[in-house]
Amino acid sequence: MSGNKGENEVDEVIKELKKNKGCHGYVIMNNDGIVIRHEQMEYKTAVHHAYLVLDLCAKAKDHIRQLFEAPENEVESLRLKTCFYEMIISQYGNFTLVVLQQDEPVVAKGTTAETEEKKAE
Repeated sequence: MSGNKGENEVDEVIKELKKNKGCHGYVIMNNDGIVIRHEQMEYKTAVHHAYLVLDLCAKAKDHIRQLFEAPENEVESLRLKTCFYEMIISQYGNFTLVVLQQDEPVVAKGTTAETEEKKAE
């Protein structure tokens, strides 16, 4: 029963994530790199993300511990942004969630592709 309740909670969180504008996909993995769930990408890509993300998280934690000596300084989440997408990484317990979001393409500084299309009309 308790396992079923946990699955329902995960499903609810995923539904809420998908409601956000630009949500492109996600990967849920355990901290051993085993992909549990993924969406909007091939399994091979999800495994590749899992390997790289867990390595990045481990390195980030080590560097934060070196920079800040207080024991309560712990990395909870990472946010990476490129020209094409944004990756939000969060670890909780033995699980890691990676959410990929797509940004609106920027045409010129301060404008978006949508406003450029309206100007063209």
